[in-house]
Amino acid sequence: MTHVSLYLLGGIALWVLGLHALMLQRSALRRIMAVNVMGSGVFMVMVALASRGADIDPVLQALVVTGLVVAASATAFALRLATADAGDNADTKQPADQERR
Repeated sequence: MTHVSLYLLGGIALWVLGLHALMLQRSALRRIMAVNVMGSGVFMVMVALASRGADIDPVLQALVVTGLVVAASATAFALRLATADAGDNADTKQPADQERR
């Protein structure tokens, strides 16, 4: 088994594990983590495909680096939305909020 096959199998396994967690979990935080695991699997597959020949494909490596930045930004945005949604559902108000009104 070559290192390319190992990365391919590992990436596919991560993607399937993330999909499984995405379908079963109900918590927003756990679903966001599952999507991140799926993204990591896709990045591993792309790295494996980039290094399958004698030369390493720089375009796929650049796409992986760009994808990591986009995934980190999307995760931060999703976490902010999840915490804002949790705050809207709370019926308790802070004393400082009651004093301002």
